[in-house]
Amino acid sequence: MNEIWDTLRAIGKDFVQNTGLAIVRTVAFLVLGLIVIKIVRIIARSAALKSTRLDRSASTFVISVITVVLYVALVIILVSSLGFSTAGIIAAFSAVALAIALALKDSLASLANGVIIIFTKPFKKGDYIAVGGMEGLVQDIRLFNTKILTYSNEEIIVPNSEVLGSKLVNYSTMPLRRVVIEVPVPYGADVAAVKGWLLEATAAYKYTVTTPPPSVVLADYGEHTLKFSVRAWGLTENYWDLYFDLREIALNTLTEHGIGQPLNRLEVKLREDWADQPREGGEA
Repeated sequence: MNEIWDTLRAIGKDFVQNTGLAIVRTVAFLVLGLIVIKIVRIIARSAALKSTRLDRSASTFVISVITVVLYVALVIILVSSLGFSTAGIIAAFSAVALAIALALKDSLASLANGVIIIFTKPFKKGDYIAVGGMEGLVQDIRLFNTKILTYSNEEIIVPNSEVLGSKLVNYSTMPLRRVVIEVPVPYGADVAAVKGWLLEATAAYKYTVTTPPPSVVLADYGEHTLKFSVRAWGLTENYWDLYFDLREIALNTLTEHGIGQPLNRLEVKLREDWADQPREGGEA
């Protein structure tokens, strides 16, 4: 009987000195690790929000990466504290990561492109862009996709892999944009007078900027019309107002000066000797 108690006492002593101590140490590491992670996240979030180089999407991504790295490090520390080999855990993590990477290669490609977009900033929220044959305002830039809102109030979700894999046009990058309007004028009109009228009306419009100045040129000789090109610069946010209003202004200006819209003409000439020509079938 005494031998049994001695055995149990030895097991209990060994548990307290080794396994029990390892459990207590692991719990302490867990609590301390969670506190440290929370403090680091608060510091990182505060620093990211104060940074002028990072926008909201980039800040969120940086905080997420830091959080994941800290949790992985905490798991490794806890496993090591319990007395297990960390080499096996790291190998398991690597195998799982490889399997996930192979299964989600397209998603990971979008993720990588999302990181590139967030940090290189080819566009930002609120920009008007054209990508992959679609145009609209950027509503949100996410890690896996970009949300675009068209002027018809249609929401388009574009994978980031397609965003960087397609031709991208950012119409909001520059403060000024140029509007070009083609104006057809009938042959016979006074070219200098037409240019003067159109230039005066264009320069007087409220959204036309003076630097660079607007211009009107005779761009081409059409089959039935002279083709004038009205060119004006305006602020990017006023582009569409300038574009559509100048078309109306050009039409009204020409109408006020008695120049109507050109029509296709077909001239038919009758030959005086048509009666003397032999008809089909040999009849005269």
